[in-house]
Amino acid sequence: MIWDRLGVLTDEVSSNILEALDWVQRNGLRHVELRTVDGANIMNAPEDTLVRILKEVERRGLYVSAIASPVFKCALDASRPVAGGDTFGQQELDVDAHFEMLAKAIRIARCLGTNRIRIFSFWREQDPANVVPEIAELLKTAAKIAEREKMLLLLENEPSCNGGFASEVGRIVRLVDSVALKALWDPGNEAYGGKSAYPEGYAEVKDVVSHVHLKDAYVDAGGTPRCVPLGSGAVDYPGHIMALEDSGYKGLYTIETHYIPAGGTAMEGTEMTLAGLRRLLS
Repeated sequence: MIWDRLGVLTDEVSSNILEALDWVQRNGLRHVELRTVDGANIMNAPEDTLVRILKEVERRGLYVSAIASPVFKCALDASRPVAGGDTFGQQELDVDAHFEMLAKAIRIARCLGTNRIRIFSFWREQDPANVVPEIAELLKTAAKIAEREKMLLLLENEPSCNGGFASEVGRIVRLVDSVALKALWDPGNEAYGGKSAYPEGYAEVKDVVSHVHLKDAYVDAGGTPRCVPLGSGAVDYPGHIMALEDSGYKGLYTIETHYIPAGGTAMEGTEMTLAGLRRLLS
């Protein structure tokens, strides 16, 4: 069903890129997204490292599907209180610096043979709806750059950002109204934020989704969100993936489990998620 379009974020397997690529090849996945490589953010990788990575990816019959950048994980206005989140080693910068980072991400994507760049909607403010027009204007500028460079920006629903949930991301993408900006739909992030990912969340992004991350999560009885292997959380993945496929979705799926078993490793957590996906779709 989806096996010829399934990949993984390499650092969800191992911080060692060669170890991660060997695992991907061994498990029959087709592509990789890059976020951190050998412990460093892909945005900080020198060109010779990028050339080496691409050579190793292609040697295994794989391809780079997207750059999982931290672009626009920053405050819209440093004077206003905002939430924070994981930037995977990238220091806090202002909006202008993030536009410079976007230009860098485009160069990195081109070097690695992809046109897809994951972006965000700025650190979450106290009233996210209030800043949507401001966000849309900034992302219109970003989308114009991307369209000129023949790139596709993928806006992820991330609870620590203003586009934290499907309804917010869907609204922003529609306001920007560009062929160069689509939604990166993460059902697990929706569940992690205590929302229903399917069918409710999916309905909000169905017409604008161009990439899917696969993780599962739930909020426990004490109100703590937890990531778990696929099939152990709140997302109805069999129903959701069937709905995606029935709708004509031809895009990619990327495992991003965010789960490490107690006393175990990231690789073991990702193996458990891949096994769960295979069971769910068998």
